[in-house]
Order: sequence, then structure tokens, then C-alpha cells
Amino acid sequence: MVEKRQLFMEMRAQNFDVIRLSTYRTACKLRFVQKRCNLHLVDVWNMIEAFRDNGLSTLDHNAEINVSRLETILSSIFYQLNKRLPTTHQINVEQSIGLLLNFIVATYDSEGHGKLTVFAMKAMLATMCGGKILDKLRYIFSQISDSNGVMVFAKFDQFLREVLKLPTAVFEGPSFGYTEHSVRTCFPQQKKILLNTFLDVLMADPPPQCLVWLPLMHRLANVENVFHPVECSYCRSESMMGFRYRCQQCHGYQLCQSCFWRGHASGPHSNQHQMKEHSSWKSPAKKLSHAISKSLGCMPIGEPPHPVFPEAAERPQDLAHTT
Repeated sequence: MVEKRQLFMEMRAQNFDVIRLSTYRTACKLRFVQKRCNLHLVDVWNMIEAFRDNGLSTLDHNAEINVSRLETILSSIFYQLNKRLPTTHQINVEQSIGLLLNFIVATYDSEGHGKLTVFAMKAMLATMCGGKILDKLRYIFSQISDSNGVMVFAKFDQFLREVLKLPTAVFEGPSFGYTEHSVRTCFPQQKKILLNTFLDVLMADPPPQCLVWLPLMHRLANVENVFHPVECSYCRSESMMGFRYRCQQCHGYQLCQSCFWRGHASGPHSNQHQMKEHSSWKSPAKKLSHAISKSLGCMPIGEPPHPVFPEAAERPQDLAHTT
């Protein structure tokens, strides 16, 4: 039996609160929850299939499901996951169900009504599962757009209300909790928002402030096993894993993610200096080759951050029925 607060106690033991920047702190906490519940192993397309198989695609967004039904849905998700995994990499299904169930209830039913809406559950699971952020946002858009493929602002507002309960659940509400101005920070001018515009805004660099933790959580996942064969200028570790940060003012000054997140600095370097985040390593020879190729016009310039989709409206439920 999983202790009700077990996940939160384990998260506190990771000492994420020493991370000084709220964006990184929030992303690290939610990435921990994602991995601890084994949601990172469930691709967004498998999650959409689970919604369909459990009859959620035909239910109204505001329909309520009780905790018992939620537990059944989570059971189907994780038992199907184990069928896809090799026998040597099976997960503890009951533990995963218990941890995730308790987290969802704590996040979306803090008053103890024993129910949550279909939309809240879909928004949470589609955000916290594995897969590409592009695929997740396309699915979200299918849930908040009308039959003409135009975003419904009230539904996007509902999405923000639900998804911003995630930072609040990991004690980052002061930085990323929902406010009535959240929608306007994403789309300042009321206009017709189609899929490509929606993706342009949410996948921009930087993204809207209230959602800045979401793409960072995906970048964290992508760099967890990235190796940088350089020394950290503060802790003197001879190599780095994850992100690498290079000062734009101090020549050759680089920090590992642990030191940067904690605000460490030495010598003439200051926390006020602009730092550039690196998610990969390029040798000096590779950098030179890249620069030459770019100067000769061999490199594509200004590629869009995502594929451009046809402006013809996709039916709101199309992606929900994809297997």
C-alpha cells in the first residue's frame, strides 16, 4: 500500500528547493513526479489511446469521474505499459497506480469531494506523460478548439486552470499558479487562433511566462544523459552531465547544472552575468566546421520550430481517436 504523502516526502528528500530559479525548480519537481510514477514511459499517443479505450473521448469535458473510475483508468494505462515493455524492464504497476492516484487526488481534489472532471484528468495526463511536446500541444489544441479548428478562449482558460495546478501541487504556486490574466499573457490580442499560431506561441523561445516550465521539463528529459567533457569552473568536476552553462562575459567560464542552479560563482564571475544554456557538446573542431558551413551558406537559416500544418480545420476529436 502506497502511503498517501509518500511521493511528496520523496520529492522533498531530493532537496529541489535549493535551486534558486523557480522555472528550473518547478521543472525538476515535475520531472521527478513524472519519472517516479513511470509516466515518462507512457507516450502521449498511448495515453490518447487509453482515453479512447476507457470511453473518455465521448464524454463531455465537464463530466465528473470518481476516484474509483480514475483508479481503473490508471490501471489500464500501466498494465498496457507493461505489455509493451520487455520482461527485464517491467514496472511495479500497483505502486505506480498508487503514487499517481494520490498525486492526482492531491492536485485536483484537495477539498475531498472524491471527483474530478474528465478535462482535468486529460489535461494532467497529456501534460505529464512521455512523448514530444509538439504532439502533446496538438492534442491539447484538439480539445480546446471548435469544429472550424479555431481555439475557444474559454476552453484554453480552462486548460490553464487545470495545468497550472501542477506547479501549485509541487509548492510552486506563487510563481506559476493560475490568475485571471493568464490567458492574456499567452495571447494578448483577442483574435482567431488556429493550430499553427497556437504552436508558435507555446513553443516560442521564450514561451509564455506561466508555462515556461513545460518545455524546460522536456529539455530536462532530453539532456539527462548528455555528457560534456569539460571542467566546471566552480566545483572543478572534470565532466558534466545534463545542462552546461557558459558565461557570456567571463571567457571560458562554465558551470555544471548543479552549480548554476544553486547560484554558485567564483573569481570575477557574478550571478548577474548572462549565461547561455547548452544541451549538447561540440568539440572546437566541430564548431569550426559548423561556422565554415554556415558562412558558405550550407546551413539552413531560420527553420521553423515546428512543422507548419494545413490551415484547414482538424476536427476537435480527430487526435483523440488516433491509435
